Amino acid sequence: MFNIFKKKKEEEFVAPLTGEVLDLTEVPDQVFANKVVGDGVAIKPTKGELVAPVAGVVKQIFATKHAVGIETENNLEVLIHIGVNTVELDGAGFSQVVVEGDKVQPGDKLIEFDLDYIEENAKSSITPVLITNMDAIEELNRKEHTEVAAGEDKILEIKIK
Repeated sequence: MFNIFKKKKEEEFVAPLTGEVLDLTEVPDQVFANKVVGDGVAIKPTKGELVAPVAGVVKQIFATKHAVGIETENNLEVLIHIGVNTVELDGAGFSQVVVEGDKVQPGDKLIEFDLDYIEENAKSSITPVLITNMDAIEELNRKEHTEVAAGEDKILEIKIK
């Protein structure tokens, strides 16, 4: 009754890639499209540079450099998976910029990748941007079907429980 002054925690995510924001159902992989791993958005990139969508700590960079995990100050677990079936490229076409344990701010470069190589050699370049611990989320608002610039345009607004 008296906690009317208690503010809800919120996080805003900027686009980690330049390209078009899509609904997760448009990812050509059922694990992502059916939100098995988490919820969020997908981006069809037009430039081969992945940046941090939110402030946090790099918790994991896959050995194949195709995906990165970030934990925010509010304990949100973020997974960005560049393309579909890109693990099969075994790191070819990817260049890691950060290492596990690095603190990042929105817009900090994480991974560079050869977009043409990925589009030619992987199933898709569409990149899921996911919150993997959805049990911590009260509300998730997304921007979809619009062009965004990496590190600049907001793509997600999240209210945390």
